[in-house]
Amino acid sequence: MSEKVLMKGNDAIAEAAIRAGCGAYFGYPITPQNELIAYMAKHMLEKGRIFIQAESEIGAMIMVYGASCAGVRAMTSSSSPGISLKQEGMSYAAGADVPVVVVNVCRGGPGLGNIAPAQSDYFQSTRGGGHGDYRSIVLAPKSVQECADHTYLAFDLADKYRMPVIVQADGMIGQMVEGLVLPPEKEAPKRDWTVGNAAGRKARHITSIELVPEKLEAQTKERFKRYETVKASEIRYEESGCADADLIMVAYGTCARICLGAQKLAKKEGIKLGIFRPITLWPFPLQELGKVISLGKPVLTVEMSLGQLVEDVKLSAYEASLNNAGVKSDIHLLARSGGMIPTEEEVFSKAKEILKK
Repeated sequence: MSEKVLMKGNDAIAEAAIRAGCGAYFGYPITPQNELIAYMAKHMLEKGRIFIQAESEIGAMIMVYGASCAGVRAMTSSSSPGISLKQEGMSYAAGADVPVVVVNVCRGGPGLGNIAPAQSDYFQSTRGGGHGDYRSIVLAPKSVQECADHTYLAFDLADKYRMPVIVQADGMIGQMVEGLVLPPEKEAPKRDWTVGNAAGRKARHITSIELVPEKLEAQTKERFKRYETVKASEIRYEESGCADADLIMVAYGTCARICLGAQKLAKKEGIKLGIFRPITLWPFPLQELGKVISLGKPVLTVEMSLGQLVEDVKLSAYEASLNNAGVKSDIHLLARSGGMIPTEEEVFSKAKEILKK
């Protein structure tokens, strides 16, 4: 069995990317993910791989797009406002069916906001973010171990479905230090669709432009068929104590860890709190959460944004109502923003308040 090592979340993401066969990294400094870019600057160059600190977040994303078109597993990382700038390039990659990995270590917003942890980029990541009709797979780690595991997985998912994959951690996850077991080194798979004129084949042209509306619509519909395959195969979630719970909490990332603390506080008072944690924010486990909501218990959504995750919780409740016409949804929200982090006591207090109604 591999030994555990002690690492910061940002460093674990970087090391996992290297072990996953990332051949090129392009980034631009921004807090709270700067350790990630610093780690890549040192270790990518040590391995003879490509590292470039770009002139801007926009430039970094386009470099990732270009490197991936050339056949290299490529990644960029940033934090909230920097990810906003990358959305144009992510839309290009999605429109050209080019795999890219993007890491977002979220901070408080809107605008420049602050450097404290937040989850207010949920809509940006799960609803596309850039222009046009497209999706990105979104993985949300809750620990340093998952920072590594999800990054390692992200490269495989990006290649498998030829689409952007986002690893979305908040600033707390990126900055915390925990023990983890790192994944093994592996080689990047060979791609048979890349640009250039190599191995005697014809040169290929990769682009997202299609000036004939009928053709663009057909391409987009075909892409959305692939997204249905992603929905059928790649949904990930975790639940704890939901079957006999008095109340069910829904949260991801740091908030899921806080809910675990609230669950322990509740147990001391004989109250059963369940936790449902979406791991893929897209595709969201709508039906899976819908089944839990069908149990008829009140639901408390806990998030570090002012009502974004709760929209998908409500969609899950709608799924539940379609499958069970008699189900009634009692959905509540505990929301903090601007870099404020809810406490275990705050969550438990809100749960008791709901149960007393």
